[in-house]
Parts: sequence; structure tokens; C-alpha cells
Amino acid sequence: MSRFPSDYLERVYAGVLGKLIGVYLGRPFEGWGYRQILERLGPIRYYVHERLEKPLVVTDDDISGTFTFVRALEDFGCRADLSAAEIGRTWLNYIVEDRAILWWGGMGASTEHTAFARLKKGIAAPRSGSMELNGQVVAEQIGAQIFIDGWALVCPGDPERAAALAERAARVSHDGEAVHGAVALAAMEAQAFVEPDMDKLFDLARRFVPADCVIRRLTDEIRDWARADRDWEKTFARIEAAYGYDKFGGGCHMVPNHAVIVLALAYAPDDFQQALLIANTAGWDTDCNSGNVGCLLGIKLGLKGLDAGPDWRQPVADRLFLPTADGGRCVTDAARETCELAKTAHALYGEPFAAPKGGARFHFELPGSVQGFAFEESPECRCIGAVWNAAGHGAAGRRRLALGYNGLAPGRAARAATPTFIAPDAAKMPGYGLLASPTLYPGQTLRAAVEADAHNAQPVNAGLYVRYYGEQDRPAYARGEPRALAPGARAELEWLVPDLGGRPIFDVGLELASTERAGGVVYLDRLDWSGPPRVVFGHSGEKETFWQRAWVNAAERAGFGGPARPYRILQAEGTGLLIQGTREWAGYRVEALTVPHLAADAGLAACVQGQERYYALVLSHPNRIRLVKRFYGARVLAEAAFPWRFDQQVELALETRGGRLRAFAGGKLVLEARDEKDPLASGAVALLCAEGRTDWGPVKVTPLD
Repeated sequence: MSRFPSDYLERVYAGVLGKLIGVYLGRPFEGWGYRQILERLGPIRYYVHERLEKPLVVTDDDISGTFTFVRALEDFGCRADLSAAEIGRTWLNYIVEDRAILWWGGMGASTEHTAFARLKKGIAAPRSGSMELNGQVVAEQIGAQIFIDGWALVCPGDPERAAALAERAARVSHDGEAVHGAVALAAMEAQAFVEPDMDKLFDLARRFVPADCVIRRLTDEIRDWARADRDWEKTFARIEAAYGYDKFGGGCHMVPNHAVIVLALAYAPDDFQQALLIANTAGWDTDCNSGNVGCLLGIKLGLKGLDAGPDWRQPVADRLFLPTADGGRCVTDAARETCELAKTAHALYGEPFAAPKGGARFHFELPGSVQGFAFEESPECRCIGAVWNAAGHGAAGRRRLALGYNGLAPGRAARAATPTFIAPDAAKMPGYGLLASPTLYPGQTLRAAVEADAHNAQPVNAGLYVRYYGEQDRPAYARGEPRALAPGARAELEWLVPDLGGRPIFDVGLELASTERAGGVVYLDRLDWSGPPRVVFGHSGEKETFWQRAWVNAAERAGFGGPARPYRILQAEGTGLLIQGTREWAGYRVEALTVPHLAADAGLAACVQGQERYYALVLSHPNRIRLVKRFYGARVLAEAAFPWRFDQQVELALETRGGRLRAFAGGKLVLEARDEKDPLASGAVALLCAEGRTDWGPVKVTPLD
């Protein structure tokens, strides 16, 4: 018998959605105070982003950190004894300095920036976040709490393990009360899978924090005040007096914000909308507090709790961004991240995980999920359709995505798509940096299962398509061969994405068309793609920039030039990378002309899974060529003498298949190696330069036959 609750996957999904909704709700007025919020916005009952002329779905550290740092479990073998030091190495692997995930507010101002600087200098966690090293004010800011939900989501009904993992994660960057608050919240969230009573969850949390800590005292006091006051605003006035920002140092201390979380949960333990109203109207770090409250209540109340009030989910459409050095994971969705967490959780407890519909990227099996799909609103398609999650129509599962359309006719189409890269409306994302690579590339094979509703009055043509950035970055289309679907007919669509001149694909979807006026419903059961790409990344046009943005810049400086040498890295210290691709790529060859103008190392990398996990073929100064494995430290797998000089052009190529590596220089095989220990079976490609300047020609990636 499984230790997991029967509704575990749906409850994780509800927790992920609760986190997203809470963050997106509170982000537009983050940092405002209670009185300012009431004066300008009134009580926060629903999204206010449009009133403040801001986007809803944004990059945010609460989201990026939560769903990235928990990947330490997968990367280090899904062990219960995962250490703080290993979680710290995960920071160094995924965080691109000054560009991604964290608030880069400066050493001594931003707790996370301070901890990252410590880690980079070789100070391992937990010392990297210690009060001894960083002082009490820095160590007790809010960050430990905002990143903590992932550890609870993988430990359902096991508060002890959730608390232990959360403490180790928190101590990478924090100490003192910040750790206590994070641990208490993680224990409550883990137990919320099996315990519906909020008072019992509060009582449970007391076991995991010291009896004399501020977090325990304020929690007990706020619960007592709530019973006596029966008015959250009256209780909040007490919180302001006893635990307000003026009582604690730094810009965003843990204690006042944890108090707001307790306030919201004490007054609205079973009301998602009211709890978010309290957490956001009270002010302070609204996106952080609202995100934690939303996640806990999502777990506790499930999807029915989220859906009991206004429609929180449709505007979000499951969308989120995770900008890291693993750029192919940036553009993602709540259902995909739910399955990743569930897979990790099952591995952590030694149980198999059956991914929906055989692991299809888009499966729509979770109630209400649309996984980012929406109908295109171009003049040709406007007001022609709607998408929703439909039960009872799945051939391989219980649910599908329904594409309802009306008014199809010659010249009028219905196109429903989901993002695969930075979409035009996200190109100028404010706030935290949006680092991403596409998830879909030319040379990969798209597969989809579709069905026309039996009640449709007319046949409809259905075909796969992609949009990409064409000339001067204008959206352009590539289409597969459409299939005619009679009412009730099913079809398997398959399409090899063609060469697009190295330009990035930004969405993928299904196009519906008809030679006569038609209305009805087509169901998309699943959509997926496979295989490494067949693509040449080069210079696609003088007035085009998205081919550059498709590379994750993990170098001190990166430049983009003309057609002959479109790529350049300038790196004064350490190793800089330009990364493109996804972790799923396996069995391929990467090649490019490499021109080291001045460098200790210069070359190509494959199976890139971040900044600390990859294979590389490098020209090393002086006169060596090496196959190197970077795995939280460098190890030479093979090397040979190879005379080369600065400014010399060398054609380099690296082949990788399941830990077997072959390296070529000038068209000749120069090195071979087999990595027997923890082989990296898949990953993106990268250009690499250490301590100098290197240029590259177009980069070619092809499958190994």
C-alpha cells in the first residue's frame, strides 16, 4: 500500500496553484503598508494588476526559488539525508549571478545575495547563512520562509522530514528566527495533506521550534488575540504594535511577515479568498506572505477550496517562469511542476511514480488544468474560441483539453497554443530577469492525440503548428499537415519541426479550420515531443534579437556579432557560459568554430544541466586539449597535447551518448572517454570561456544516428 494520499497529485497541484495565485495577487503592491493599500486599492478581494498597469504572470523570487532549490533532491539522488551543503551547491548550479532568482540588493542588504557571495567564495552551507558570519539582522530576513513550500510538497503527512529538509535549506542563507519560521511553516504544510484542522496544525508546528523563540511566542499570542478580538483588523493593530517593521532591523524581516501569515490562517482557516484578503490587505511583503498562505490552504483545502470563491485560475492558466541556468525549464506550467514534485517525492520514499499519460508534457489530467493553452487573439482568430478542461473524454486518461470554436469559415481559423519560449507579451518583463531557452526546436518530432466531438455538425481540419520569431522578430508560422476530423473521429498527429533558420519557437499549438461555416469542440488529449534537435544557431538578422535571448547568459559579459562569428564571451574570473537547450536532449553532436583570442580554457559543453553539471571539450592554455566533467568541481576525463595559439580558429566538435564522449578538433578524433561515475545522460549545449575572450562561429547540433 502506498504511503501517499489517494489525492496526493491533485493536492500538490492545488498547493502549487495556491502559491502562484498568492504571489501574483500580492506582487503588484509588494511593500505597501496597510493604510496605503486601503486608501488606494481597498480590501484585496481579487487581482489588482490591471488597476496598477502591471502584468499578472511575472518572474518572482518566491516562485523561482521555491521550485528550483527543491531540485537538489533530484540532483543528489533523492536522499532524506540531503545536506545543507548540497542544497548550497544547487544554488551555485542554477542561480545566474546578478541575473536570476534572487533580489541582487547587495552584500549585507540582500540576505540571499550575501549567502550567494559566501557560497561562491567556497564557504559552504550552513555557515554561508550563519548569524555568526552575516549578523542577526541580515540572517533573519524573510527569504528562508518564501522558498520553503517545495520541501513540504514532497513530504505529505511527514512533518518531521519536511521540517528537517526545510531547516537545512533555510540555513543555506538564513539563521535564527528566519529558520524557525520556515521550519514551522514547512511542518504545517506537510501535515496539511492529512490534517484538516488548523488549530492542530498550529499545535504541531510548536513541536519544531524552540520554546523561547519569537516565532512560537507570536503564534501563541496571535491565536489568543484572534479568539478574543474576532476582528482581524483589530488583531492586526496588535501585531503592528508588538511585531511591526519598526521593531526589527533590515528591509523585510521574517517576524512581522510570519505574524501576518499566522493572522490570515487563524482568521480564515477554511476560506481561501478571505485568507488571501487578510494576507494582502495587511500589507508588508504581500507576495511572499500571500504565496505561503495560498500554498498551505491549497494543500489543506484542495482544488475545491481554491474554486469556492472567484475564478482565480483562469487568468493564470497554470503559467509560471523559472529563470535559471537550466533555461529549458524556465517556461513551464503548474501541472508540469506538480508532476516533477510528485516524481521527486515518490523517489524520496522509494515508491514508483506513474506519470499521467506516459509522461506526456501536456496531459491535462489534473482537474481544471489548461497548461498555458489559450486561443490566439489575432484578427484572423479573434472571438472564435475558448479552452477548458473536460472530464470524460480521455482515451489514455480521465481528462482532455477542450477547444471550443464557433464561426470557422474560409479565412477564419481557431489557433490554441501554449508558450515554449519568451512570448511577445513577456518580452519586456519587469522585475526579476527572464532567462530562458526554448523548450521546442527544429528537428524534434511533435506528437498529439486529438478527437472531434461526436455532436459536431461538420468535419473540421486539425493540424499542429508553431510560431517563431521571423524576420525582424515578427511572429511567423510553420505548420504540419492538417487532418480532417469527422464528428467523433480520433487522430494521431505527428510532425517533424522543420528548419527555421536558427530562429526560436515561442509557442506550439493546434490549428482548426474549415471550408464551410463550422462550430463545435475538438479535444486535445496529449501533446509531446522528443529527440535532440537538428539546428544551427547563428546570426539570423541585424534587427533580430530573440535569437540572442534564447541563450542563457551565465558569463560576465557576452556579445553577439555578425554571421561569421555571432557569439563572444569575455570572462575576467572563473568560467563563463552561454547555454541553450533543454535537459531532455540526449545522444547528439555539438560543433562550432572556436577562436580563443585570450583564454585559459575555451570550448564547447554538452549535457549541460546548469553551471556546475556538464561535459566540456576545451582548448587549455598552453597546448592542451581536454575532456572535462564539471560536477560541482572539475575532473579531467581525457587529455592530449594539442598545439594551438591565441587567435587561431579551431573546429571543435563533441559527441555525447550516455556518458560516452568523443571529441574532435579540425575534423579529427582527438579524445575519447567513458564516464562511469554519475554519468550525465542528457542536457543542453553551451559555449565556454575561462579567463579571457573567445569567439565562436554558428553552433550546430545534430542527433547521433
